[in-house]
Amino acid sequence: MRTLTTLLGNSQKLDGGAMFGNAPRALWERWMAPDAEHRIDLGCRALLVQDGGRNILVETGIGAFFSPELKQRFGVQEEHHVLLDSLAQLGLSDADIDVVLLTHLHFDHAGGLLAPWAPGQPPRLLFPNACFVTGRRQWQRACQPHARDRASYIPELLELLEASGRLELVDEGSSSPSLGDGWRLHWSDGHTPGQLLPEVDMPDGPVLFSGDLIPGSPWVHLPITMGYDRFPEGLIEEKEALLADLLARNGRLVFTHDPAIAMGRVVRDAKGRYGLVDNFADVRGLTG
Repeated sequence: MRTLTTLLGNSQKLDGGAMFGNAPRALWERWMAPDAEHRIDLGCRALLVQDGGRNILVETGIGAFFSPELKQRFGVQEEHHVLLDSLAQLGLSDADIDVVLLTHLHFDHAGGLLAPWAPGQPPRLLFPNACFVTGRRQWQRACQPHARDRASYIPELLELLEASGRLELVDEGSSSPSLGDGWRLHWSDGHTPGQLLPEVDMPDGPVLFSGDLIPGSPWVHLPITMGYDRFPEGLIEEKEALLADLLARNGRLVFTHDPAIAMGRVVRDAKGRYGLVDNFADVRGLTG
């Protein structure tokens, strides 16, 4: 039996204009109210898939690896590693995770792989028994980043992942031996090259972890993109194809950055606009 549970990681506050690209503030502040510094609340949510005695974790959030100065710069709200606390509430630790799947390697999705910052201590990799799965083209991008997103990657993390001997790079069109059966992999280049979006097969429709292709419920609307996206027009086309596919199969989305909605089912109204129904603030032990 397969069980899905969403887990909260460290939260952030980031500039709302950056998160909503060219959408005017008068529009996006209806969805997410900004603070006095024009920042909106963002989550860093992971998905735990327990399947056949294995614990598979999709993403690790931003974690607590930043120094205090950088935590403040990037709006990280908590001092401790929240994801580790979320695992502990289920009776698990990072050592109990068998596979960590990373949609991409930006620090707000992969930083939770590292132990919390401590003065004078070098970065240390957590999850000692896990295989780390990500897309080959995303790995190549991280190792040779563009000036546009160089600051989004953690060079020390890449070195630790490679040195671990437990890194699995997946080519497009291929499956992941570590994940096994019951998974479908989607690929996206609009936000960053080779983003890997995992879909879990469930009896009442697939569940897809939408990463930064659709980071939260407001971004289900086709024209809405982030200022961080590499190719916004291409991203919109990818999003439209993915939503149409999920709609046809009664699919659901799990959001990494939405602070209030963990999962919702894809619908489309009479005017062709995509939306969500059956929203959940968190998912606890969804079985199938």
